[in-house]
Amino acid sequence: METAMKMTRRTVLSAALCLGLGFGIAGSAYAEKPVVLGFSQVGAESEWRTANTASIKDAAKQAGVTLKFADAQQKQENQVKAIRSFIAQKVDVIAFSPVVESGWDTVLGEAKAAKIPVILTDRAVDAKDKSLYVTFIGSDFVEEGRRAGRWLLERAKTMPAGDINIVELQGTVGSAPAIDRKAGFAEIIAANPKLKVIRSQTGDFTRAKGKEVMEAFLKTDGKKINVLYAHNDDMAIGAIQAIEEAGLKPGKDILVISIDGVKGAFEAMMAGKLNVTVECSPLLGPQLMKVAKQVLAGETVPKRITTEESVFPAEVAAKEFPNRKY
Repeated sequence: METAMKMTRRTVLSAALCLGLGFGIAGSAYAEKPVVLGFSQVGAESEWRTANTASIKDAAKQAGVTLKFADAQQKQENQVKAIRSFIAQKVDVIAFSPVVESGWDTVLGEAKAAKIPVILTDRAVDAKDKSLYVTFIGSDFVEEGRRAGRWLLERAKTMPAGDINIVELQGTVGSAPAIDRKAGFAEIIAANPKLKVIRSQTGDFTRAKGKEVMEAFLKTDGKKINVLYAHNDDMAIGAIQAIEEAGLKPGKDILVISIDGVKGAFEAMMAGKLNVTVECSPLLGPQLMKVAKQVLAGETVPKRITTEESVFPAEVAAKEFPNRKY
C-alpha cells in the first residue's frame, strides 16, 4: 500500500514537473515572440534608397524582427494604404520614411487609436500633434545644406571676381530633404552676395530627371552657370552626363556639389567630375531595430535621434572610397 502511494506521489510530482516545464517553455516562447515591424519605404529612386532598404532588411533579419515591407513608389497614397494595412494586420510597430512632409495626421491618428507606435526614419513629418509618432531617426537635412554652402563659401574665395551663378536641382517637391537642404544652403551662401541661385527646379531625386533638368538649364543659361548644387548624388550624376554632352567639363567648367555620399559620387570625384559630396548615411537599419525594441519594452527614447555624418571633398575621395559601404 505504502509503495503504491509512493509511486502515485512520484507520478503526480513528475506530471507536475513536466507541466511546469511545459508552461516554462511556452512562457519562454511567448516572451521571445518576434517583433512584427511594418515598414513603408519611399521607393527605389536612388542608390541611397536602395542601400537604405538593404540596411533595414538585413538589420531585421539580424535582430530576429519579422518585417512587413511595402514600397510606395514615391506616392503618398501608397504609403497611406500601406500604413492602414499594417494597422489592420495589428503589427507591433510601424516605421516609415514619408514621401512628403504634410498630410499624415489622419492615418497617424488611426495608428495612435490602435495603440501602435510609429517611428519616422530618414524624413520628418510636419504634424502639429507630436504625439502621433514616438521618435524620428535620421539626418539633419538643414545642416547638410549648410555644409554644402560652407564648402562653396570657402571655394568662392579662390574663384574669379564677379557673380558666381548657381543652378539648383531640388529633391522631390514637398519632401523634408528638399525643403531643408534648400534652406540650409541658402542660409549660408547669403553671407556672400556674389553667390546667386539663378535657377532652381526639382529633379525628383532621380538620375534621369537630374539629367533632363540640367539639359534645360544648359540650354537656357549654359555659359552663365558656374556651380551646380544637387540635393542628392543621383541627380548630380545625371547632370554630369548632361554637362559632358554639352561639351563642358563637370568639376572644372561647372563646379558640382551634391549630398548623400554614395559610391557613385566617390567614383565621380575620383574621375574629377564632382567636387564635393556631403554625407547622408542610409544605414539606419540597426538603429531602427534597436529603437523599435526599446519602444515596445516601454523605454523612453529621444524624440529626435540624429545620425553622425561627414563632408567629403574630391581630394579625399580615393583614400575614403574603400571604406564606403553604400
